[in-house]
Amino acid sequence: MPIENDKKLPAWKKVLNLTVVVAALGYFVDMFDLLLFPIVRQPSLAALGIPPGGAQIVTGSFLLNSQMVGMLLGGILWGVMGDRKGRLSTLFGSIALYSVANLANAFVTGIPSYAFWRFAAGLGLAGQLGSAVTLVAEILPKELRGYGTALVAAVGVFGTVAAAIVGRLLTWQHAYLVGGGLGIVLLFLRAGIRESSIFKKVEHEKISHGGFLSLFTAWHRFGRYLRCILIGLPMWFVVSILIIFAPEFSPSLRVSGKLDPALAVACCYSGISVGSLFSGFLSQAWGTRTKVIGLFMGASFIGTSVFLLGRGFSPLGIYILASCLGLAAGYWAVFVTVAAEQFGTNLRATVATTVPNFVRGAVVLITSSFVALKEPMGLLGAAWIVGIACFLLAAGSLAGLEDTHGRDLDFVE
Repeated sequence: MPIENDKKLPAWKKVLNLTVVVAALGYFVDMFDLLLFPIVRQPSLAALGIPPGGAQIVTGSFLLNSQMVGMLLGGILWGVMGDRKGRLSTLFGSIALYSVANLANAFVTGIPSYAFWRFAAGLGLAGQLGSAVTLVAEILPKELRGYGTALVAAVGVFGTVAAAIVGRLLTWQHAYLVGGGLGIVLLFLRAGIRESSIFKKVEHEKISHGGFLSLFTAWHRFGRYLRCILIGLPMWFVVSILIIFAPEFSPSLRVSGKLDPALAVACCYSGISVGSLFSGFLSQAWGTRTKVIGLFMGASFIGTSVFLLGRGFSPLGIYILASCLGLAAGYWAVFVTVAAEQFGTNLRATVATTVPNFVRGAVVLITSSFVALKEPMGLLGAAWIVGIACFLLAAGSLAGLEDTHGRDLDFVE
């Protein structure tokens, strides 16, 4: 009997069923790799002959952008497959590609091969979150949906904490091998989990499945889609600019000691893990998604202002601030849930997979703008300009987005 129709099961058993757990672990692997590169960025580039300082910022941005372009393209590929072939095929196909690419990252010998395999890893990772959230949202009853997606996001974000620990204890090559190995292990958990009954109901109906281009052919769909993407910009501004480049900000912020980039990332993502759970539970308690996102977005702007205006931080102060910024940016679960709830079953996986990856892909514009502005404006000036643009776009989009809490998902476009 489908979980959503089994009235005998207590709520906690419905949320902690095998499908939700495997979806959460899939996102754990996703986030492990996604933040592994920033953690091993400096030692891996140094080993490949890139000197520290400006050269590593430029090269690091290029490699990060290669990964994000892969995620941008992969989001479309896996999203369409999720609506045409099923959520499970997307979940495990993307894990397989990611695993191969991540293992290959351990053996790169130059920047071109490094960029290629970061692109391939991004292509594989793109299918994880959207398929996981879509699957969980469709198998859980609507009154428990927020808890399930919050659990997926929180467990997934702990993957970055694991990546920070692995990055500190192992060489960068061995860290990539661990990441690829985790993906291979996860493939063995496929047996025993099931496809969404909502998807299976419409799988063979004569309607358009995964019509990505149809998102752009009518304003009522395109407007919803664009707003879903733009509300996620502040989260990735915080991570890709303030946290990843925290060591480079240190002189301007007059930090009193040397920062450990891996620890800064771990602190930020520990905060995001707590924030993901808190935002998901808060959206259920308040009965609203948009107000919760607005609250967290405002807190993120306050944290950003403290980061860029503060001076004389100790390294511990930066780590605490990174944790607070992560907590404030931890509306990722609610953000992706909103995207999944906005659209019908025949487009849901396409939207839920492409939206977070388009936000991640926007890192290309965010980091490129930051790099282009850092010479004429300085690091702090560039961060202010890019950050304000991200927050304004997000706030304007949120204001025009319909709240979807409690919506029945058994409908098509």
